[in-house]
Amino acid sequence: MGSRASTPNQADLETRCRARPVPTRTLDHVSKLLKSKPGRTILSIWAWFVLGITMILVLPIMAVIRLITAPFDKGAYHAGLLFRKVPVIHQKLNPLWKFEVSGTIPTDKRHPYVVVANHESFVDILLISHLPFEMKWMSKSEFFKIPVLGWAMWLAGDIKLERGDKKSGAKALIECRDRLDNDVSVMIFPEGTRSKTGELQEFKDGAFRIAIRAQEPILPLAVLGTRTALVKHDWRFGYSHAEVRVLDPIPTEGLTKHDVTDLRDRTRQAIAATLDTMRAERAERGEPIEAAATE
Repeated sequence: MGSRASTPNQADLETRCRARPVPTRTLDHVSKLLKSKPGRTILSIWAWFVLGITMILVLPIMAVIRLITAPFDKGAYHAGLLFRKVPVIHQKLNPLWKFEVSGTIPTDKRHPYVVVANHESFVDILLISHLPFEMKWMSKSEFFKIPVLGWAMWLAGDIKLERGDKKSGAKALIECRDRLDNDVSVMIFPEGTRSKTGELQEFKDGAFRIAIRAQEPILPLAVLGTRTALVKHDWRFGYSHAEVRVLDPIPTEGLTKHDVTDLRDRTRQAIAATLDTMRAERAERGEPIEAAATE
């Protein structure tokens, strides 16, 4: 009688499966499909859907948290922290975007900072929200008028600013000081508006005046790679590998209004040098400084 062929066990099957990697050609086809115009269209519909549904689901939870914590959380830290999780969930479910955080994260998440960053895109906000501590954003008043988003920003305690309105500017400064006094950081883009070329623009004085008046440190951030995440004049998202790097805090203890210019320039130089380093690191890895947004 002939011998029966032995049945492969589970370990043999797992070994054979591991021995058959996905062909490079197949991976290239998948990559091209994701970056193609039809691929971006399908994935963008999905990504917008995820963002909208997540916002709708989070909003009532924020309202409950704000109601419960209002007596002892004057800075709306906990409601705001939940709001910042929306971009984290969105990015995890958006195949077009890869975000990463680097640098030294502050160990005391309730130590107030005046956080400043270069401004490449609206998506900077979504990227910076991946940092594991809460900060209140100084934002254009137009954002507060958007249903659901504006309501969430109000519950989170973000700071409204009417551009060109001196009274609104003065009120925003008072609100920034209020958040800092309640041990919550504030986030400001000192360039004032997005850079159209990706080059670092000149910084305005406002954030640095606030930091010196409050005697709280500046926390600089360097942002790279978000310009392609949201394609101009196109509702679809672009392909993006973006990074936010946390720099060392810059103390303001003992500084006066006469030191605003020096503090501003030192912060800008630190961010500019870090951006150069980040670009060089990508070049060494053979990565494009900015991924192609579309085909």
